[in-house]
Amino acid sequence: MKASAFIYHRPETIDEAVRLLGEVAPDDGRVIAGGQSLVPIMAFRMARPPHLIDINRIAGLDRLDTQDGWLRIGARVRHAAFHEGAIAGPTGALLAHVMRHIAHHPIRTRGTFCGSLAHADPASEWCATAAALDGVLVAQSTQGTREIAVRDYFEAVMTTALRPDEILVEARLPLLPAGTLTGFCEFSRRSGDFAIAMVLVTLRIEEGRIVAPRFTIGGAEAFPRRLAEVEALLTGAAPDMATWRVAGDLAASLLDPLEDSITSGEYRRDLVRALAPRAFQQACA
Repeated sequence: MKASAFIYHRPETIDEAVRLLGEVAPDDGRVIAGGQSLVPIMAFRMARPPHLIDINRIAGLDRLDTQDGWLRIGARVRHAAFHEGAIAGPTGALLAHVMRHIAHHPIRTRGTFCGSLAHADPASEWCATAAALDGVLVAQSTQGTREIAVRDYFEAVMTTALRPDEILVEARLPLLPAGTLTGFCEFSRRSGDFAIAMVLVTLRIEEGRIVAPRFTIGGAEAFPRRLAEVEALLTGAAPDMATWRVAGDLAASLLDPLEDSITSGEYRRDLVRALAPRAFQQACA
């Protein structure tokens, strides 16, 4: 199939882009940067936006740098920008590892970090990463800019707090402190397919005990989230397989899993139960 007819806009500035979006948003106008999520659903006519606003000419939206303890990611930054060594420290190592799980190389060279967050697919690796790190998102419209904490951003499957007339112009991730260990595991039926479940963990070990754990699940529910109950269980515990298994069991019991014609909720519970120890083992290897 082919996309239905649309009017293509290519603004040169962010002010022009938000003005255009303000005009066409009531008509279901959309923003496009990488297009790796939007274009396929347009091709199947699951989405029929009459206007597309291409932001690829706008200067400054390719920003990727650190400032005051935050990693700042502009709306045009591609998945592939997070290759090994691109960003120093444990945050960079985590992002490089997660990036390798996203689809396939051609998609990584075109799709964008912020585009994944705007689309908010439950299976998005970047959505889970932003949730795990307690990121902050910057949205801009003709009314100005506002910051949205990631914990307040996701609302349901592919549904967010972003208003129709707002462009997600930047994502900010706090840098993990030195000594932070990270692990990420996901399961998909084939390499590059959408993940059915994923687990992302970060922690430090001090005097043989777990400190500052973060435990995040993605893919298994309508949107990614940290599990505070699992983090409380882990705090002060010994970093051993018995702890990892108990954490996995608790996480599985806390899920409100997605179900579809192929994958049951119980299957997703079992995946989280199995993935949790693997993510911790990876972190502590």
